[in-house]
Amino acid sequence: MAKLAAGTPPDRLGRALGLLGAMQAVGQTSAPLAGGLAAEVSWRWAFAAIAVVALLLAVCRLPPDGPHHHAGPARLRDAWRRSVLLPGLLALVGWACLSGLSFLVAFRLEDTFGLSSGLRGLVLTGYGLVGFLTARHVGGLSDRFGTRSAAVLGLAAGGVLVAAIGIFDSLPVVAAAWALGGVCGQLIIVAVNTTVLSAGERGRSGAISVVQALRFLGMAAAPAAFTAPYHADTALGFLLPATLLVLVVPLALTLRPGRR
Repeated sequence: MAKLAAGTPPDRLGRALGLLGAMQAVGQTSAPLAGGLAAEVSWRWAFAAIAVVALLLAVCRLPPDGPHHHAGPARLRDAWRRSVLLPGLLALVGWACLSGLSFLVAFRLEDTFGLSSGLRGLVLTGYGLVGFLTARHVGGLSDRFGTRSAAVLGLAAGGVLVAAIGIFDSLPVVAAAWALGGVCGQLIIVAVNTTVLSAGERGRSGAISVVQALRFLGMAAAPAAFTAPYHADTALGFLLPATLLVLVVPLALTLRPGRR
């Protein structure tokens, strides 16, 4: 991401990160569907496909680095500052309580509606598909109205949609709410990444690495945090992450827009 930011004009960084988000959404789109279809035959095929894709990516070459500006060695403590940790916290909550809930939505689809693994994968695909279709528009919105507005909208709307998944016993409502959550996920992550990468501060590569680490920590923590509440009460399993999304909205209001 730091390489992408270095070669992108500041007023178009949101759009560029939106395109990156679209590519990530393709992965989210294909993974549940491919995994569900593979599970209809044998779950082992899903891991074989991952191995093939990993090998193909390993032989792909990135564009060469531009000229380096030697400002001294990067230090870990350069990334541990408010302008990094606040977006990182939003990424952690956003991924734990929205993008990381695909497993919980799969439980809901099986327990309440009795869908097969293939059909569950098809419904889960909606999140990534809608995220892919709207990613560049989300990036443009971030460029036009600011990262603060994008983050607030993504968190607040995401909270409403996650709550709807747990409250309404209607398959079309659950499927639509999950698919629309893909837009909210893009709003959050584009806002977070743009804030960090456009700050123009020292250690930008380390800063975005910390934010991404917190993002994936949130996704990894989601099953441990929400599985037990879900089994105790279906609605509670979704209302807890929905509440957390809404609770961090005031923090999003304090995001500092990056330099233009």
